Amino acid sequence: MRNQRWVEVTVGAFMLLGFAALLFLAFKVSGLAQSSEQDGFEVEACFGDIGGLKPRSRVTLAGVTVGRVAAIDLDFQWFEACVTLQLDKNLANKLTTDTAAAIQTAGLLGDNYISLTPGIDETYLAAGDSLKDTQSALILEQLVNQFISNSSKD
Repeated sequence: MRNQRWVEVTVGAFMLLGFAALLFLAFKVSGLAQSSEQDGFEVEACFGDIGGLKPRSRVTLAGVTVGRVAAIDLDFQWFEACVTLQLDKNLANKLTTDTAAAIQTAGLLGDNYISLTPGIDETYLAAGDSLKDTQSALILEQLVNQFISNSSKD
């Protein structure tokens, strides 16, 4: 009887440890476990269409995560989505003002993220600057509709 109780307690502890590990992994994968410290600097990029981009989406450079989307607002003058990017402090004085930003999709149906491509200009981005060279999200539904409408005309 005592041996059976010990087995039950051990199995219960093992199950709790497994659930805690799964919860930790879920937070790491989703990006919610990121510290809320504001280390780094913010720049802005405006896009005609952001697709499914959300706050806290990744910002990458050469496939490496170098920041997060801090906020998304609507520019009422030009009716564009203006995205505030929180970039890693190590990129300060390294990205040039002609850096390009494009909204990409992780896989066919994956999450949207912003990919940065450095430029060759001799001046560097500072906090509060805006990226001018932007490429909007590629919306799969729009491509399918365009393909169908073009096919029906032939």
